[in-house]
Formats: sequence, structure tokens, C-alpha cells
Amino acid sequence: MFKTLLREVRQYKVPALLTPLWTTLEVVMGILIPYVTALIIDKGLGAGDIGNVWRYGAVMIGLALLSLLLGILAGGFAAYSSTGLAANLRTAMYANIQRFSFSDIDKYSTAGLVTRMTTDVSNIQNAFQMLLRTSFRAPLNMVSALVMCFFIHPRLSVVFLIAMVVLTLFLTVLIVRAAKLFQQIFRQYDLVNGVVQENVSAIRAVKAYVRENQQSSLFDKAVLALYRLNVRAESLMALNHPVMSLVVNGCIIALSWWGAHFIVDGSLTTGQLTSLLSYVMTILTSLMMLSMIFVQLTQSAASGVRIAQVINEEPDMSNPADPVLEIPHGGISFQHVYFSYKAGGDYALEDICLDIKPGETIGIIGGTGSGKSSLVQLVCRLYDVSEGKVCVGGRDVREYDLDALRGAVAMVLQQSVLFSGTVLDNLRWGREDATREECEQACRQACADEFIREMPQGYDTRIEQGGTNVSGGQRQRLCIARALLRHPKVLILDDATSAVDTATDARIRETFASRIPGVTKLIISQRILSVREADRIIVMDDGRVIGFDTHDNLLKTNDIYREINEMQSGGGQADFDGKQE
Repeated sequence: MFKTLLREVRQYKVPALLTPLWTTLEVVMGILIPYVTALIIDKGLGAGDIGNVWRYGAVMIGLALLSLLLGILAGGFAAYSSTGLAANLRTAMYANIQRFSFSDIDKYSTAGLVTRMTTDVSNIQNAFQMLLRTSFRAPLNMVSALVMCFFIHPRLSVVFLIAMVVLTLFLTVLIVRAAKLFQQIFRQYDLVNGVVQENVSAIRAVKAYVRENQQSSLFDKAVLALYRLNVRAESLMALNHPVMSLVVNGCIIALSWWGAHFIVDGSLTTGQLTSLLSYVMTILTSLMMLSMIFVQLTQSAASGVRIAQVINEEPDMSNPADPVLEIPHGGISFQHVYFSYKAGGDYALEDICLDIKPGETIGIIGGTGSGKSSLVQLVCRLYDVSEGKVCVGGRDVREYDLDALRGAVAMVLQQSVLFSGTVLDNLRWGREDATREECEQACRQACADEFIREMPQGYDTRIEQGGTNVSGGQRQRLCIARALLRHPKVLILDDATSAVDTATDARIRETFASRIPGVTKLIISQRILSVREADRIIVMDDGRVIGFDTHDNLLKTNDIYREINEMQSGGGQADFDGKQE
């Protein structure tokens, strides 16, 4: 973990290394001030020599100004390097997340990744700044003050050692107990973020079903659990101050009592006792600062582990040693494919054997949970097979360069996703260098050109985040156009016309047949009407292929397909699960 985090300091190494230097010099200047104060009292005020008061006073002011300047330098360098580290950590995590496969995202959850990018990185930033500045300043202050105390009066300095032992034991117990609580707190942060994310992303459904109170109740429960954990942690940490105050006051009383005796017998001056009282405050304040450091490090250790996990996570998909960069054609072959989302879990797909010719249009139909989406996600290698192999262009997909494969296999997901920006910006996600004419042509093929031209600024109309200012059907058509801009060898539509009316759906299919005949098309749909004109249709049930033939032949040989066709043809528009639309 530490090696991973420190590696991200990179260009901020120099300011990070200079911070302890400035801090050390600041401590040296500050630690001499009480000693000079003692000289002012003993050799100036006590001796009635006003000249010494001015001389030593000038020295003390000079030391204070130097300490101030060095403190400003140390603080500035610490802030610069710690914020730089935070930026590098977020960049490193984000870069690695972009390499994650779907299974890697599933492992961490979106809410967990958001917490790591925000709360956890902020904890590391604060801890690093504290390490650079406070973790050097506090022990240096403590050791220097202790050395000065023994230099002034060794016997009286034993009081400090006793106080340090008492506080060290207390802090050890405190930190051990706090560490477990902070680990629970971060897990609860993930749960809170998950509730917020789910509610905000589905806010339309929440309002449509008047579920605000239930969602608020879920959020309240998550926040209440976080509140209770924080109260326990803060209550535990609150013990730090009263125990510290008790020890400090005890030391002052002990110093005053024994110091008075030593002044009487002449082994200690009034100025020296004053400086000792200053040093005791320095020592105990340093101990308090160290306790804060340990608490922060305890809290940040859990964050550091979580961040390092993301940065060091090796995606379960990677390019082969010598990847193939060209996909010759869109032929697809499934050879005894088995697939499970979790190692050792139930199979989502079992013994799939299919052979799809280049340029074929293949319909895929099946009930919810039958494995339709799982099947097509293996083609562009969003997931890897558990057993068997999937071939595109005559080669195992695991032999291809990932970017080359996904560039040749365009997929329009079931949930159409648009990004903030203009219509053209969204279309060019398909291909950055696409011209306006190419974008318009792709939109005509996807039956999107007509409604785009009716927008206020046409192709320059701004799309709000998530595509909230366009309808579901319009989003789907824009996403289809975006996929077509890639000029793919294989086009996958995962129920991508579900929000489109049947007339527009038919126009899209006609366009596909006439404009992109050489592209292999896999079309998932719940409506037989959307796939009946396909060259062949795959019928799926419970992770298995139970039919693969033309529409006419399936009507003769496949009872389930025939039954659904009759129900949908009868005007009820039942989907594959037999539910009326």
C-alpha cells in the first residue's frame, strides 16, 4: 500500500522533501525562544540590566520572525505536495478504472469507486500533509524540548518522562480501538453513496411511483448507521483532550511544587523554571499533535488500502502478448461456450454452439434472464467465457487487441447513454474524426435525422447530462447512429429499439438491410415483429439455445416461439415472458 501511494508523489517529490527541512529549521528557531526568555528574566529583569532585556528581546523577536517565515514555507510546500498527491491518486485510479472489465466494476460497485475517489483520497491528502509537517514538527519539538529540559535541570525533567509514558499507553489503547471503528465507517460510506446514487439515477421512477418517503426512509437508515458509528468514534477520540489536559495540569503542578523547592535551595532560577513550564507545554502539545497524527493515520490506513486496491487491480482482461489488430470479417462462432459472472457460480450460459456468417442479420429473443445480453457481451469481450471460446472473423476474441476488437464490434446497450454536450459531440463518441456529413448520414440510417433537424439548433443542440432533454426513443436512435459511425464489422443492438414505435423500428431495419448489408447484425428484442425478417433467429431459455432457424421454420419446430408469435399476433402484444404490454 505505502509503495503504491508514495509512487504517486512523482513530480511533487522536491517540495515534499523540502517540507521537513523547513519544519526542522522552524522547530530549532522556536525551541530556542523559551531559553532566551529565561535569559531575559535572569540576566535582564532579575539583574536590573535593561540593556540585556533589549539585546535578548531583539534575539527573541528575530527567532520568532524566522520561525514564522520557515513555518509559512513548510505549510505552503506541504499543501502543494499533498494536493498534488491527491490529484495523482485520482488520476491513477480513474485511468485504471477505464481498463476495468464489467466484472471488475461489479467487484467494487460504482458507489464504492466513488467513495474511493472522493472521501478516501481526501483522507490520504490530509494524512500526507500532516505527515510532512506535523509528524516532523511534533517529535522534533518534543525531543528538542526534552533535551533542553535535561540541559536546564535533569532531576526535574523526570516529570516529563513519566507524563510521556502515561500518554503513550493511553494513546496506544485509543488507536487500536479507533482503527476498527474507522474501517466500519468507510464501509458505511459506501452504502450511503450507493443509496444516493440509486435514488438520483432513478429519480423519475421514484416520483412516478410516489416512493419519496420510502427512499427517504432508506437513506435515513443508512445515515443513522453512519451517524452512530461516527458518534462512537468521536466519543472515543474525545477522551484524548481531557486526558491530555489532566496530564498537562499534573505536570504544571509537579513542576511548580518541585521547582519552588529547587529555587529555594539555589539549584534553579526563576527564569529557568519559566522556561521549563514553556517546555512542558511544548512537550505535551507535541504529544497531543502526535496523537492526532496517529488517529489520522489510523483513519487513513483504511483509505490507503482501498485506494491501492483500485490502482493495483489487474483487470481480468488484457491484451495478449502479440495481439491481432485486424478483424477480417464479421463472422461469429460460439464453440461450446459456458459463462458465469462469478467464479464457481451458476452458469448464465451453458454449452452455446452457434455459427453466424458474415453479413447475416440474427434476431435474438428470449425471456428475462434467459442470457440474451450475456451472449452478445461475449462477442465484444466485455466479459470472458468461463469455458469454450467465442470467435470473430475466424479467431478467438482473446487473440485480438481489445481496442481493435471493440472498434470492429459496435454495441448499443439496452440502457441508452448520452453525455452532456451537443448532438454532434455525442455522435462523435463513435468516431472522433467523423465529419458532419458522416454524422448526418449515420443519423439518417438510424432514423434520427428528422427529429434532430427539428431541434432549436439542429446538430448543435446541447444534450443535457444523461440525455434528459430528449425522449427514450430519441436517445436510442442517437446511440444507434453513434454505433454506425464506427463502420463496424458487427453491430449489436441489445433491445436498443424498445422505446421506438413499431413504424420507426421497421424503417430502421429496412435501412440496415439496404445500407449496411455487409455488417453482421445481432438484434435482441422482446418483439417477434422486430426480428421476424432476420436471416435467422436465436431462441433462448434459461441460458441455453433452444432454437436457431428462420422465422417460418421456428413456427413449425419451436413450440415456445410459435406460442409467443400467436399471442403477439393476436393484438395483445405479449412479450416473450407472456406478459401483456
